[in-house]
Amino acid sequence: MYNTYKFKATQLQNITELTVTLKNNNMTNSKNIVALASESAKTLAAAVTAADLITTLEGTGPFTVFAPTDAAFAAIQTDVDSLLKPENKAKLANILTYHVVSGKHMAAELEDGTELTTVQGEKLKVSVNGDKVMIGGANVTTADVDASNGVVHLIDKVLMPKM
Repeated sequence: MYNTYKFKATQLQNITELTVTLKNNNMTNSKNIVALASESAKTLAAAVTAADLITTLEGTGPFTVFAPTDAAFAAIQTDVDSLLKPENKAKLANILTYHVVSGKHMAAELEDGTELTTVQGEKLKVSVNGDKVMIGGANVTTADVDASNGVVHLIDKVLMPKM
């Protein structure tokens, strides 16, 4: 997690604004995974609610969540609309738990070829090429969003388990 602070440098010639980014290595976000999703992945938060998984994902954990962005859900909007219906609650829960792994797995710890077992039961394969990390064929677009009960990695597509 990074905090950005802006300072006005009024006494330095030719500098009007200076941005300093400090990395908080020893700080854990006080928000849990569900609270973070409510802020930055609104479709995921709505899906977690519809699948009745809030209590689970607010639990102690730790969990690693590979969270599809709102744009990832928008790419399959027709499917999302169908999955959010009450009669599809079990199917939605199956898909969402396919995005969750027990334990806290930071991006730097993920190794190429590793298979992570999801809470749903199937495995997701990790691909690492330089500084690019993929999980189950989806690109990790934002890594290591720290939560009080785990970590969130934003991904660019919705992962689909075998049905």
